[in-house]
Amino acid sequence: MNNTDLAESIASSHDLSKADARKVVDAVIAAIVDAAAKGDEVSLSGFGKFKVKESAAREGRNPATGETIQIAASKKLAFTPAKAVKDRLNG
Repeated sequence: MNNTDLAESIASSHDLSKADARKVVDAVIAAIVDAAAKGDEVSLSGFGKFKVKESAAREGRNPATGETIQIAASKKLAFTPAKAVKDRLNG
């Protein structure tokens, strides 16, 4: 499922136009990204949590040459599903 499929699903189940549903989907994603960029945790009850995790700088290898390279520190967005989601996925 992609953004368009999600918007179509929302539009059909809530009597919205596809364009309005797409705006809602885009707004939700933008709100999550904005909160994550500030370092905030986003918790969606019954769905899960999005939070920023920091990855330290480390050494790696170039697989083509075997040369040692430095991998810079970075931030990653992690998702932890809620118990209800895990239970539904696992039967």
